[in-house]
Amino acid sequence: VNQASALWTRPKKDISDEQYAEFYKAISNDFQPPLAWSHNRVEGSTEYTQLLFVPGSAPMDLFNRDKKAGVKLYVKRVFIMDDAEALMPAYLRFVKGVIDSADLPLNVSRELLQESRDVKAIREGSTKRVLSMLEDLAKAEKNDEASDDDKAKYGKFYAEFGAVLKEGLGEDHANRDRIAKLLRFASTSSDATTVSFADYKARMKDGQDAIYYLTADTLAAAKSSPQLELFRKKGIEVLLLSDRVDEWALNFLTEFDGTPLQSVAKGAVDLGNLQDEAEKKAAEEAAETFKPLLAKLKEALKDKADDVRVTTRLVDSPACLVVKDDAMSLQLARMLKQAGQAAPVSRPILEINAEHALVKKLDGSVHFN
Repeated sequence: VNQASALWTRPKKDISDEQYAEFYKAISNDFQPPLAWSHNRVEGSTEYTQLLFVPGSAPMDLFNRDKKAGVKLYVKRVFIMDDAEALMPAYLRFVKGVIDSADLPLNVSRELLQESRDVKAIREGSTKRVLSMLEDLAKAEKNDEASDDDKAKYGKFYAEFGAVLKEGLGEDHANRDRIAKLLRFASTSSDATTVSFADYKARMKDGQDAIYYLTADTLAAAKSSPQLELFRKKGIEVLLLSDRVDEWALNFLTEFDGTPLQSVAKGAVDLGNLQDEAEKKAAEEAAETFKPLLAKLKEALKDKADDVRVTTRLVDSPACLVVKDDAMSLQLARMLKQAGQAAPVSRPILEINAEHALVKKLDGSVHFN
C-alpha cells in the first residue's frame, strides 16, 4: 500500500463504500468485497488509526494457526511489517486491515512488539472493535428494518469463521462472555447453525436448570445419538455441536448468563423437576432387579468399562456409552489420539435400558443360568 493510497489517513466522511471495498481487495488479494469494516482514530494514552475488515470468505489455510496474520503495521504512515500477529489474537486471524501507530518507534522489531505496552493497548482495542463489528452483524439478523442482504451477513460470516471464533473461549478470558453471545449451533429443534445460547435460554422449559448439548464428529452422528432419546421424549432442546474445536472450547465455558452447560453424554442423567418421580422410582427398582445382570456385565467388561448401570436416558436403544462428569469425552480422547497426542486413560460407563426387549432377554438368561 503506497502513500498515495493510504486510505486510513483520510476522514471517513470523504470515503465511499466502494473505495473501502477496493482498498480491502488491494491489501487482501481477495476478489470479493468485505462483509464489514471499521475505520477509527483512537486517541488517549496510545494513539493509532485502525482500518479493519471482516472478509466474506475463509482462506484455505484458516485452520493453520501458524498462518500469517492479516493486519499490516504502519508507524506515522511508514510501513513496518505485513503480518503483525502481535496486533490481533489468533482466534481473529481472519481479520484484514491496517493499524497506523503514532507512538511506536520506526525501528520496532517483532520482539519489541511482543513486549510493548502500546502494542498491548492496540491489541485490546482492536479486539474489542472487531467483536463490536460482529455484534452489529449479529443484531442485523433479527432487525426487521435491516435489508435481506444485511440480515444474511452474520450467517455468512459464521459459516466461514465460526469454528475459529470458538477458539477465543479458551484464549481470551476478558472477552469470553462476548464471544459466547456470538456463537451459533444446530440443535434438536433446528438443523441450521443459527441457535444462540440466548435463543436456547428463551425456549427453555419451566423447571429446566441447564443448557444441554452434545458433541459428535458430524451433525448426522449427533442427531442419531441414543443419548438424546429421553430429551426428545420430554421435548427438551439439545444443542448439537460437530466442529472439531467444540469439545475443547466448551471446557472453558461452564455457564451462560448464569445457566450451567451440561453435556448429555456425561454423568448420570438428571432432569430434576422435568423427570417424573415415577420414572425415577422405576429406574431405582430396575437397578435392584437387574443387579445380577449388572454384576455379570461388570465382570465381563472390567477392563473396558468403568461401570455398568441402569439408566432412564434411553427410550428406544438397548444401551449407550457415557463418561463421568469430570472425565474427558470419548470424542475428544479419540481426536487427540488421531492427532498423535496422549489422552488420559478413561474408561466409559455402559448404561442399559431396563425396558428394552434385548436387555430383558439378557437378564432372563442370567437368571436361567
